[in-house]
Amino acid sequence: MAAGISVKHGLLSSKTWLYLAVHRQISPSGTGVHRAASSATADSQHNEKFCLDLVRSRDYDGFVSSLLLPEEARRSSLALRAFNVELAQVKDSVSQKTIGLMRMQFWKTAIEEIYRDEPPNQPVSNELWRAVRKHYLTKRWLLRIITEREKDMDDRAYRNLQELEKYSENTQSSLLYLLLECLGVKNVHADHAASHIGKAHGIVTCLRATPYNSSRRKVYLPMDICMLHGASQEDFIRGSREQSIRDVTYDIASQAHVHLEHARSFSHDVPAAATPAFLQTVVLEDYLQRVRRADFDVFHPSLQNRNPLLPIQLYLRSWKKTY
Repeated sequence: MAAGISVKHGLLSSKTWLYLAVHRQISPSGTGVHRAASSATADSQHNEKFCLDLVRSRDYDGFVSSLLLPEEARRSSLALRAFNVELAQVKDSVSQKTIGLMRMQFWKTAIEEIYRDEPPNQPVSNELWRAVRKHYLTKRWLLRIITEREKDMDDRAYRNLQELEKYSENTQSSLLYLLLECLGVKNVHADHAASHIGKAHGIVTCLRATPYNSSRRKVYLPMDICMLHGASQEDFIRGSREQSIRDVTYDIASQAHVHLEHARSFSHDVPAAATPAFLQTVVLEDYLQRVRRADFDVFHPSLQNRNPLLPIQLYLRSWKKTY
């Protein structure tokens, strides 16, 4: 481990470790691990590094949140997030729907093989297999994420907000249920909170991606809300900042906020052990606050920049054990 640092439980040591990890000087499970010079260990380290680098480059907020999980869940969290990234990037990386569906079928088959202890020789699959064996992860949550991403290959706008919420529940909320299993938490109140946080996450992700999608002449925002305010797909494609676009953004952002508030209504009954799974509420809050300051102009340049203080804010929230 870098600079011979021994990471122990505690406020200062955790803060130092997070700084080093974010700045690429150590890997998450490099703490306290004696590295055996065997082929199996080398393969394991390669798989772990592959997932870590994939999540760091494609889901930075999830990467930092994973670093702040207890050590026994950290590597598994990165495996789950890498799996999620692999699925999420299929839609944008293929030119034909048929190819995308073949990729989804690969992952469906891979999950079945993982649960037969015969994972494909692929880094994310191997790390996922390790997580499944360690935490006895529920197969249906993994398959539900794949199935929902597969449906999303149709590449069309959501018909209404409820359809976006269903998609978010089946993808983001399912991921949170798996993270709770990694943390050893079985609690109905934590599950309810995870459901609402996942829906808020999916809604915010849809909003955040609007400028990027619009630049590619794609609009996925709920059609019912766009029609309600007289905003056309062409308005989004040309990056309009008219009041009708702001009204659409306001309605969608407000629903994400409602889900966050619902999630927090369970906070007194959610065990402290579950709160690390919900760290990304910090990221969701940050975006919702910034879009409000931008007067709900989803194309405002300030919304395209990452908040440099987010790692610190995530760390403080993890220390407080709240969400």
